[in-house]
Amino acid sequence: LINNITSKILFRKIQCCIISGEYFLGTKIHQYVPVRMSKSNPMNGEARPCRTCTDFQSWTKKMGTPFTKAQADTQEHKNECPLDKNELGRSTWGFLHTMAAYYPESPNQEQVTDMKNFFKHLSKFYPCEYCAKDMRDEIKVDPPQAKSQEELSQWLCRLHNKVNVKLGKKEFDCTKVTQRWRDGWLDGSCD
Repeated sequence: LINNITSKILFRKIQCCIISGEYFLGTKIHQYVPVRMSKSNPMNGEARPCRTCTDFQSWTKKMGTPFTKAQADTQEHKNECPLDKNELGRSTWGFLHTMAAYYPESPNQEQVTDMKNFFKHLSKFYPCEYCAKDMRDEIKVDPPQAKSQEELSQWLCRLHNKVNVKLGKKEFDCTKVTQRWRDGWLDGSCD
């Protein structure tokens, strides 16, 4: 069972990286190392390091002690359960910030319109009803800014900070969104 779970996770990570444009060198799976590429944008079909993927070496280091069968069964069961409000929020913010981080530097008019519509529709269909209403209210006051990657990332950070304040959480330093959601921290802790 452990080998089966490990194989599935490894396959999904490699598949993610291949689909997103991260290339690997090496002949054996444990030797695969991601190739660092220029700071272009994969959303436009250009190569860029995949920060949303984890190379196999890093993943195995993070794995630490192997799971017992009981732990693996519990984890697999937990992964098959519906998200609670906090898990949904954390996952959604992670997705939104990552999407904004990889948004084109100079989007065309269609991309700008699509991004604004995306947030409009998200605020209608988000599965937490009061969260969705709050987002609709915020968007009326401060509509999505999507003329560039930087503008969208900053707008989203401000929106997220408004939610953090309402929840009594610490605000995030919006000058660090690119490090947090795209390039990784300057201290190399994400490498």
